[in-house]
Amino acid sequence: MTGSATFSIGLFCGSRDGGDPGYREAAEQLGAAIARRGWTLVYGGSSIGLMAAAANAALHGGGRVVGVMPKSLVQRELVHAALSELRIVETMSERKELMAHLSDAFVVLPGGIGTMDELFEVWTWRYLGAHQKRCVLINVNGFYDTLLGQVAQMSNQGFLAADAADALLVSADIGSAIDMLATAQEPQ
Repeated sequence: MTGSATFSIGLFCGSRDGGDPGYREAAEQLGAAIARRGWTLVYGGSSIGLMAAAANAALHGGGRVVGVMPKSLVQRELVHAALSELRIVETMSERKELMAHLSDAFVVLPGGIGTMDELFEVWTWRYLGAHQKRCVLINVNGFYDTLLGQVAQMSNQGFLAADAADALLVSADIGSAIDMLATAQEPQ
C-alpha cells in the first residue's frame, strides 16, 4: 500500500458512457463495491461518463473519492464538484504519476485512447519493476476481447514476455475483479 490509512484503487475508464448500457452499470457496481469495502477510489476527477458513474456510486455508498485532473481538462471534462478530494495538476503525465502514487492497485473499465494510455503506462511500469501493484482489466461484455487477442499475439510472436502478459489480470465481472483487488491487500 502507499502508506494511506485505506486501500486505494486507481480507476481508468471513459469520460463517455459508450454504446452499451452495461458499461455504465459496471462502473456503478464498481464504485459501490469500492465504497462497501471501505476503500478509496482514485480517478480522473470528471463529472461525466463512466468516470462520474463510478465516482457517484462510491460517494453515494459513503466512500472516499479522490479526483486528479490536469488544468487543461478542468473545463472540458467538467470537474466533479462533490469529491472527497480534488488534486489539480499541470499535465496528463503528472496526472498519471500522481494517480499511480495514490493508488495501491489499478482497475480498468471500458474507455478510449486516454484509458488505453493509462492502462499501458501502469502495466509497463509494473513490468519494469517501478511498482508491484495489481492491474485488473474488467472485460465488460467482451469490450476488451480484441485487445486481449492483440496481447496474445504480442506474446505468441515473442514481443511480450509471459510474465508481462500474466501481470495484467483479466476479469469478466465486478465481483471477481473486487476479489482480485482484495488479494492485493494481503501481505505478499
